[in-house]
Amino acid sequence: MIQITINPQSPIPIYEQIKERLRLLLLAGTLAAGDQLPSVRQLAVQLTVNPNTVAKVYRELEQEGLLTNHPGKGCFAAVPPGGRRRDERRALIRSEARALAEKARTVGLSVAELLAIIQEESHE
Repeated sequence: MIQITINPQSPIPIYEQIKERLRLLLLAGTLAAGDQLPSVRQLAVQLTVNPNTVAKVYRELEQEGLLTNHPGKGCFAAVPPGGRRRDERRALIRSEARALAEKARTVGLSVAELLAIIQEESHE
């Protein structure tokens, strides 16, 4: 079972949170080409969201070339055309950075303080 967490209090729509978490798992290689994803219903139950939300995420990731859908068999991770491109990896990290910056602002940290923490953590 894949581990995805969503934050209902986030201003980021739940479907976007799910999509970004799955995109991270796919582009990072945590989900390798050919790995089967949970069914729409299974993931919806796991995340306590409407199945239509998960179906929308799967559909959009399929359009991006990150998933393949085999009717009757399920959704599977796909290798994006041309492999993992640098711009895709940057977009993925940018999304995570935006969420992290939002959290930092919420707790009163400046950008400089956040960058210092990232520097410290990257050297450990």
